Amino acid sequence: MGKNYVDIEDEQGKTLRYRKHVNGRGLIANGAKVHASALVEAGAYVEPGAQIGEDAHIGRGAWIEPDAVIGRGAEIAPHAHIGSGAAIGSKAKIGVRTVIGAHARVVGGSLIGDDEQVADGETVATDRRGLRLAA
Repeated sequence: MGKNYVDIEDEQGKTLRYRKHVNGRGLIANGAKVHASALVEAGAYVEPGAQIGEDAHIGRGAWIEPDAVIGRGAEIAPHAHIGSGAAIGSKAKIGVRTVIGAHARVVGGSLIGDDEQVADGETVATDRRGLRLAA
């Protein structure tokens, strides 16, 4: 059986250690908190200080930056990017290749479609069809 971690060098030459999440084999940085029931698919990265809630699903190739919070039952599609300090509410769905900016908020139950962008600091609420509601 292979090792259960990967060491990656950052831009400043510092080595960061990521463990492979037992449920999906995605890479979890030291200091991140991921609920045991969450699925973090292979190729996904969860950075230090990030929190992934119960029954959340992080798709292949997604990147969860430091201090982001992913709520219970939220779904982050493959190759989505959740910015530093962003918060994704419970049961929200984030589409493929969608970028959620730093410190942005996506209200629980919202649907953000594929290839969309939520600006830094923006708060977004949608109905089940993905139509934006007045904030």
